[in-house]
Amino acid sequence: MKDGSWVGFNTLTPTPTAEGVMNKTEARGHVQASWSSALGRSIRHRIRFPPPNGDGTLAQDEAFFHLMEDGEQRTLRFHDYGEIYRRPGLYEQLFYDRLKCQSPKKVASVLGKVLRDEGVYPSELRVLDLGAGNGMSGEALTANGVARLVGVDIEPRAMKALERDRPGLYDQYYVWDFTSLDDEQRQELAGWNLDCLCSVAALGFGDIPPAAFLQALNVVQQDAWVAFNIKETFLDQSDKSGFSVMIRSLVLSEYLDLFHLERYRHRYSMDGTPLYYFAIVARKSALHIPEEFADPSD
Repeated sequence: MKDGSWVGFNTLTPTPTAEGVMNKTEARGHVQASWSSALGRSIRHRIRFPPPNGDGTLAQDEAFFHLMEDGEQRTLRFHDYGEIYRRPGLYEQLFYDRLKCQSPKKVASVLGKVLRDEGVYPSELRVLDLGAGNGMSGEALTANGVARLVGVDIEPRAMKALERDRPGLYDQYYVWDFTSLDDEQRQELAGWNLDCLCSVAALGFGDIPPAAFLQALNVVQQDAWVAFNIKETFLDQSDKSGFSVMIRSLVLSEYLDLFHLERYRHRYSMDGTPLYYFAIVARKSALHIPEEFADPSD
């Protein structure tokens, strides 16, 4: 660790381009959209949480809720992002209003602190936002003054929600699968000269597999900053899942220099239990990280 920060262990209208890509026609100004305004929409969704099951609280990737629409009840999993994104304000109401998620602001603020300590201006950064969703993390990064912001997500409805709710937030937004990038896509990403990778509330649970995260690490430059959060159990030796093994190996490897590790409350579960995550800021110390890190069998 570099600084001993161990805590607990312009709203412009975007122009649609090629399929799976969205960009803007002018430079970004001050982005006015925010999740606070999204929560203030006149349309409020009727959300009901199920009673606790007999075996205790469901795992995060199994949790579900009931949504009342047109007199009918629909059941959606918390990870049914496509269905959630297509309903204006539902994502914000569920995770930020009801469950008090604070991860986008937390990761952005921790990154900002490390940069200040290291004498780096956020306005110098060109950020890749991996698993950008409908722009919650990008909004927090923009509030901290990053220079360029490129978003990517595998879910097409995420980009549609972004166009609807936060137009002009990203300089470019791609709907791409990072486990199967082709040479043309890599070349396009290289053209952005990305020197920071951020991923908020998107790693683990199968949302972003190890191979996709590793590809993202390898498209940003050598010495790039890396800021992300992960569930606290992912740093526990007892967790043998592929993503957990990969993160522990990377943090302890010669390929990442760890600057900040902090345990914090990510959000609450449906029964009010705090869910703790680690916010991590590191820096790449090599241009290419071996693909073996994405294979837990090695």
